[in-house]
Amino acid sequence: MKKMHLGLSMRGIGYHPSGWRDPRIQVDGAIDIRHMTEVAKLSEKALLDFVFLADQSALNFNNEPEGAFGRNQEGCCEFEPITLLAALSQATTHIGLIATASTTFHQPYQLARQFLSLDHLSGGRAGWNVVTSSRNAEAQNFGSEQIIAKNERYARAKEAVEVAFGLWDCWEQDAFIRDSQRGLFFDPERLHRLDHRGAYFKVRGPLTMPRSPQGRPVIAQAGASAEGTDFAASVADIIYAVQTTFDEAHRFYRITKERIISKGRSPDDVKILPGMLPVIGSTEEEARRNYQKLLSYLDPILGLERLSRFFGDLTGHDLDGPLPDLRTDVNLVSRASLNLRLAREQNWSIRKLYEETIISHGHHVCIGTPQMIADEMQHWIEHGAADGFNIVPALLPQSLSDFADQVVPELQRRGLFRKEYESSTLRGHLELSEPRPRTP
Repeated sequence: MKKMHLGLSMRGIGYHPSGWRDPRIQVDGAIDIRHMTEVAKLSEKALLDFVFLADQSALNFNNEPEGAFGRNQEGCCEFEPITLLAALSQATTHIGLIATASTTFHQPYQLARQFLSLDHLSGGRAGWNVVTSSRNAEAQNFGSEQIIAKNERYARAKEAVEVAFGLWDCWEQDAFIRDSQRGLFFDPERLHRLDHRGAYFKVRGPLTMPRSPQGRPVIAQAGASAEGTDFAASVADIIYAVQTTFDEAHRFYRITKERIISKGRSPDDVKILPGMLPVIGSTEEEARRNYQKLLSYLDPILGLERLSRFFGDLTGHDLDGPLPDLRTDVNLVSRASLNLRLAREQNWSIRKLYEETIISHGHHVCIGTPQMIADEMQHWIEHGAADGFNIVPALLPQSLSDFADQVVPELQRRGLFRKEYESSTLRGHLELSEPRPRTP
């Protein structure tokens, strides 16, 4: 029986933007290493493949509608991901550690060095979620007024990842012989300098550390646009997906696996993991009450603020009426079109759309008993819609504890999830083949 892969998106105190209003929440947990360590250890106790840190390089200053600014806990008091995961590598022993970093703003030598350092610190558990960034506010923190065009961002990202692969392969596995008798610390014949010269980067190399314990760090990617999915099919080991229904997920899975094959890669070497927010109860009715409790914390002005990024200021609209067209005065991420299509297919109002998507950030919400949630996860896995799931918790650590204590044992009972770690590396957890060195 095919076993699923499970990761946790461990951002801050959970994905609910108003979740800090829950009296159980440690409101400053996102900047408290003890809280983040607890989440990582709980994830490892549940035998998850990895924890994943999303990130953006700018505060969201959006104040549409007026009064929204200052109400959202997301992204305003969080650790830098690689720094945090370096600390968590010393508090854990098995779980994978995936951090987000942008190729639009950072040099590939720096990124390759940081992620290989994390890989050695953790004994082969590091992963890089490659993002291209999309907001002008981020560009303005790195010396530019506007973000570069999408096609150029992806061209730059592709070259940056190729440079990183080359740098990670500069040293052969047994290059550091440390022969005290001959006085030879490394074998120069097993070192291959990169000397990359491309459209965006010139990188001599090599890196100043040995080859990765897992061959090279794992690459994750979450782009949902045509450019993003093509890029992911070329280089990613993990693809984060955003489909909210089985039919959409099944179609995306099939098309993406075909695209992976067209790139000359094995479909088994890329794991497609849709995001899922579980809401659990001992009965379905209790689970739905728990979801309504989450909605009760939601500040309506934050719902409108989230939608304003896609539709503009909706203050003058009937919240129980239909959605307008997408705004055209800013660059929109692909998720905007996904949200609009979902709302129109379901005949959702403005209010219904933000209630259904803001807590989960547009990912699939699964409400029910542990058995019902396991049923749905099993159906997606066995019928070609996913290789596993990236769990998006509403509240941390509460949502994680519920999932670990109630859903994971049910998946294990069905033979769908591991009962112990069988590898010490992230690549091993994901059952990925050893990467072939791309010797410069």
